[in-house]
Amino acid sequence: MSKVLGIIGGGQLGMMLTEAAKKMPEHISDVIVLDPTENCPATKVGAKQIIADFKDKNAIVELSLQSDIVTYEIESGNSEVLESLNGTVVINPSPSTLRIIQDKYLQKKFLRENQIPVADFVSVESIADLKEKIKLFGCPSMLKARRDAYDGHGNFRVENDDQVLQAYEQFRGRWLMLEKIVNFQMEVSVIAARNTKGQIATYPIVENIHEENILKMTIAPARVNRKVSEEAQRIAKKTMEALHGAGVFGIEMFVTQDDKVLINEIAPRVHNSGHHTLQSSATSQFEQHLRAILGLELGKTDLLHYTIMCNILGPSVFYGTYVPIELQQKEGLYLKMYQKDEAKPQRKMGHFNLVDINDTKDIVRLIREAEEIKKSIIFRKPT
Repeated sequence: MSKVLGIIGGGQLGMMLTEAAKKMPEHISDVIVLDPTENCPATKVGAKQIIADFKDKNAIVELSLQSDIVTYEIESGNSEVLESLNGTVVINPSPSTLRIIQDKYLQKKFLRENQIPVADFVSVESIADLKEKIKLFGCPSMLKARRDAYDGHGNFRVENDDQVLQAYEQFRGRWLMLEKIVNFQMEVSVIAARNTKGQIATYPIVENIHEENILKMTIAPARVNRKVSEEAQRIAKKTMEALHGAGVFGIEMFVTQDDKVLINEIAPRVHNSGHHTLQSSATSQFEQHLRAILGLELGKTDLLHYTIMCNILGPSVFYGTYVPIELQQKEGLYLKMYQKDEAKPQRKMGHFNLVDINDTKDIVRLIREAEEIKKSIIFRKPT
């Protein structure tokens, strides 16, 4: 019997989850999203919507009453409310896992307790506490808001002692942690999944390139040696064994200068660095997430073709409505716009995948072509 799927969040991830659900009518009959933005991207592809804040208790309860199974595409949901509802409706990933991951300090503490490698970190309780604890790591160090931070928002790199007060004041009133800076050679990630029966599957390690703390490009596969690749896979699987609940998780990692692998952060949901799977893999991360939370056999995760994923971000001086983006047709090029009504600087508006369908495995050429395609994208105001 097919089920009604409830999703907390109706942005681009909710949109692509909805599209995947529409291809599984034997398992999912309808999709409802909870999102504060009217006419959010998920509704553009057929999802129904409850318009409310992600943390709105009454709205979450209403979503649970209308759904057979609830998941999320954003970490901002009210984990306490979700935990209280667990048992009256199926919720995956587990609300207890969401609660841990929502707090970056608790997340790192959980990983360390499970012998999973992370950078050194400490909690920060006051300005005096920060001044004392920054001596442990020296400058530069990274001061982070523990909750409600993404795409680098909520991070302050403290370069010298003169910036300590400024950093603390920027986050006044918020829970904080301090983290040792990792001298990494590369940022990578592994998309991992576990279904309700305990089956675990991981996608090959990918390389992530950021600009201004926002993901610019994902290179699949990552340009790492076998030892790093195997270690990242081992860490990802160990993490999935430690966490509760089913679903897809995006596990972001650093590769250090001496080829050690450390977890940076975990997202308990489908992830930007997994968008390449829409064309590079037999099973996309979105279908995989649904298969996981429905208790189905997980799909194949082999990388069928080298692929570059590039985010399409709102230009630095552009606000408002825009002419639909088009790309010149090219073999192996796939454009995905998120149908957001308005653009603004650094907002994720879409992405494209460039697939090496001829299997040349020339990653340098593929990156160069992706950069040229990205340069051709222009946002224009409607006339």
